[in-house]
Amino acid sequence: MKAVRIHEHGGPEVLRYEDVPEPQPGPHEVLVRVRAGALNHLDLFVRQGIPGQKIPLPHILGSDVAGEVAGLGEGCSRLQVGQRVLLAPSESCRQCAMCVAGLDNFCRNYTVRGYWNDGGNTEYVAVPEVYGIPIPEGLGFQEAAATPLVFLTAWHMLVGRAKIRPGEEVLVLAAASGVGSAAIQIAKMLGCRVIATAGGEAKLARARELGADEVIDHYRQKIGDEVKKLTGKRGVDVVFEHVGQATWEQAVASLAHHGRLVTCGATTGPQAGLDLRFLFAKQLSLLGSFMGTMGELHEVLGFVFRGKLHPVIDKSYPLAEIREAHQRLENKEQFGKVVLAV
Repeated sequence: MKAVRIHEHGGPEVLRYEDVPEPQPGPHEVLVRVRAGALNHLDLFVRQGIPGQKIPLPHILGSDVAGEVAGLGEGCSRLQVGQRVLLAPSESCRQCAMCVAGLDNFCRNYTVRGYWNDGGNTEYVAVPEVYGIPIPEGLGFQEAAATPLVFLTAWHMLVGRAKIRPGEEVLVLAAASGVGSAAIQIAKMLGCRVIATAGGEAKLARARELGADEVIDHYRQKIGDEVKKLTGKRGVDVVFEHVGQATWEQAVASLAHHGRLVTCGATTGPQAGLDLRFLFAKQLSLLGSFMGTMGELHEVLGFVFRGKLHPVIDKSYPLAEIREAHQRLENKEQFGKVVLAV
């Protein structure tokens, strides 16, 4: 079969479209014929090499996968050959105290697909049956592939960690990203007023189309100042942060008294400063968030499957053209998800 692997870390040029052995499903595993995948910033980080992390090489990237069940291992009973599925974007041991409590994203062996294990940038992938989730007929493979990681991440951040409530004001940074486009929709669906940031008029217009009530051009305007203008100097109840170093100071400055900042990423760098006097005087809450639980994934997918939330696709590339897809994401040219047709 064909797959894209990296044999070394570096730029998009290290991605090799090549022949590899087709996997065989083990006990309680299903073989999935991949029809579509989607890129995430994790793909860029692993491809480039993460300091202090030694990823086994050669390696197949890809966290988001959708396709058809092509084979069943011994003991499979829930899925059937030919069934259309998407794959949960992460795996855990399913046996530890955290897993059996339904907190699988706290498992010490929790990993995102395509990080430590091989991912879905391939024609076939074998995974535990439990991670295959049937998709409705009205949802295409590319839309299904563009859904799991970003909607799970955004749902856990806003609902699981920040616990947003109707009527609150939410600032979503980098609305053009996959997770940002998901966050706007979730916050609006749950009755919040949404302020979103993006770079340039075209992306700001797209953010409004998704439901943002107000928009800020983070390249031309100072986020904190604009938020204060839009909220009558009050600030927002929740900041949805995933950019990191470049926006951290302005993100904290945008919070109202008793506000919550929830963060899941640091795409512009991990170092962030904080004036502790500001933290305790305004009684702020800083919340870390990482992926989400299988229960939360099924919860948010229910809204996607019923058409209440919609994956946003930026552009599709054939798997063989994955270098161009990586370049588009790396250059921040996208709005929504860059997907791969397999």
